[in-house]
Amino acid sequence: MTYLRTSATSADKRGFTLKVSIIITVLNSHEVVRRQLLHFERIGIPADTEIIIVDDGSDPPIDCPWSSLPLILLQTNDKRAWTWALARNSGARIASGEYLIMVDLDHIITRELIDGVRGMTGEQHMMFWREFAVLDERGTFVQDSDMLIKYGLTPKRIHDRGFKLSPHRNQFAMHRDLFWKLNGYAEDRVGLPYPQREDGDFSWRWDDLQAKEGITVAKCRPTLYMFPNGKYCGNVDHNPFGLFHNLSRKTDRNPFHRKQGK
Repeated sequence: MTYLRTSATSADKRGFTLKVSIIITVLNSHEVVRRQLLHFERIGIPADTEIIIVDDGSDPPIDCPWSSLPLILLQTNDKRAWTWALARNSGARIASGEYLIMVDLDHIITRELIDGVRGMTGEQHMMFWREFAVLDERGTFVQDSDMLIKYGLTPKRIHDRGFKLSPHRNQFAMHRDLFWKLNGYAEDRVGLPYPQREDGDFSWRWDDLQAKEGITVAKCRPTLYMFPNGKYCGNVDHNPFGLFHNLSRKTDRNPFHRKQGK
């Protein structure tokens, strides 16, 4: 495992504890990482926040020497398929923030969302509303029908539901102590056929812990945005412009693949 850390990220050099760690895992999505970092530069990252990019076996490895962001780049060098849960745990282990924002790379974090998490207190958990949008080649946030259709969203879906989609249990913010009280994601599922249901397992354990301990869910619920891809575009392997990894989700265990029959 290769650990690259910029001097701008070091909490001890800043002289105070960080409030938020944004953890994003990546596999062979170099262009999206570039756009995401441009986006983060555009919205501005607060002084008490860090970004952790976990490169989970990309070939070639992800690199971003040009970025001036408070950024940690962790390279797992793990070439196995579907190891994102282990990669998220690895990011959480090196995080300095009191609160963890965990989202997939195809999601777009806003400054409003970051500031919402920065306002969390105590052992809280936060979910997000979701809408479709993209980051263009300059890292600019774009949300209009023509652009979303180019990325694969169907006109019918836009007509029926607009840009909205359901919240997703694997996109959340959580106090770091809560994450480790849950023991993170189940690493023993790595190597099983897709889908391995790590997200469901984690969510069910969270539901149980919340019920037993009466943990507070944050009232603030910002919107998280998502690139159209996969099942939302009529094919579980839909990969707009080849921006994301090419691991296939077409397995008999995947109910969305069975439903679409493609």
